[in-house]
Amino acid sequence: MNWPEWRSSGPWPGAGVSMMEAWGGPVDPSAQLVLGIDLGGTKTAFGYVDRAGLCHARAAIPTDSALPAAQFFGRLHEQAAALWSNLAGEHELAGIGMAAPDVNGLTCAIEHPTNLKWETVDLRAELGRYYQVPIAAANDANAVAVGELRFGAGRGMRDFIVITLGTGLGSGIVANGELVLGADGKAGELGHLPVAERSGRECGCGLLGCLETYASATGITRTATELLAQRRAPSALRAIPFDRLTSLVLFEQARAGDPLALEAFEITGRILGAKLADLALVTRPEAFILFGGLAGAGELLFNPTRRALEENLPPFYRGRTQLLASGIPGADAAILGAGAMAWDHLGKRENARPSTEVKSRPDLPVLNVLQP
Repeated sequence: MNWPEWRSSGPWPGAGVSMMEAWGGPVDPSAQLVLGIDLGGTKTAFGYVDRAGLCHARAAIPTDSALPAAQFFGRLHEQAAALWSNLAGEHELAGIGMAAPDVNGLTCAIEHPTNLKWETVDLRAELGRYYQVPIAAANDANAVAVGELRFGAGRGMRDFIVITLGTGLGSGIVANGELVLGADGKAGELGHLPVAERSGRECGCGLLGCLETYASATGITRTATELLAQRRAPSALRAIPFDRLTSLVLFEQARAGDPLALEAFEITGRILGAKLADLALVTRPEAFILFGGLAGAGELLFNPTRRALEENLPPFYRGRTQLLASGIPGADAAILGAGAMAWDHLGKRENARPSTEVKSRPDLPVLNVLQP
């Protein structure tokens, strides 16, 4: 296979020419950066990330998906180019990683997103209008999983599962050191596993009883609302208007000792831990890594989750699976996850290059399997 030279376009050194032409020889790996992009429903954050996971510069723009996708990518390119021009020192753009909702990890296309007004967007085609570098894309949770593998709590591990606890529940599965994408590029939707039977809370996906309707920032507020209706115990939560009852408010009240807020975290942790036990029996991960706003509650969530995880495992499996907090710095977590995807993709391309070394092989005996 003949590998094409990687080229970059923009106001950076060597724009429009190959790396070898731009620098007059082999590129210094320490000078290479990737562009990590986190495309959200309202805001898109991006930054330049080196191999060690350091974000050298970052910025953000409104997503505004009411406008055509082509206009968004034009604005993104303009702002990314401006950010590049302000970098200190000389660098080479090596690749791009993009995290976005409803991305097919095999085709790098956004397909019928729920939080964007676009239908289908081919990310490689859109970004390819401006950049001639390798491009990788995945959904948010899978990007976090690769980020944990390369820069965070998953370093040194081969098998782990990331659980993202935000408005919903996402997940990314790493098995044998590789992100699991499945046959259609969309593996890892653990948030839509049933808590028990298909009954109970209605999920945005159309099903009932999905895990994310209980174990998420929105799920725990629903739990607290139900407790307020069912319990007569005094609680500071009763003075808070319904539309201002958030997971952050619950955290603050639970930390202050409010009994209903503490019970909401207990119930949420028990439900999450029981389902993690099911996953542990199937996948046998070294660890579950919790990421996202709700995971920031710390031991208020981790303690009941850990107890339920262990209680729902057979005795001979207990104590073998860690429950860890994310190891990615919070401020740049989304950008680092996207950047990690780019570096991971570049590493696989490099490893796939055909070797020029000729290796001899001893002759092997030929067995005649038809001989009586």
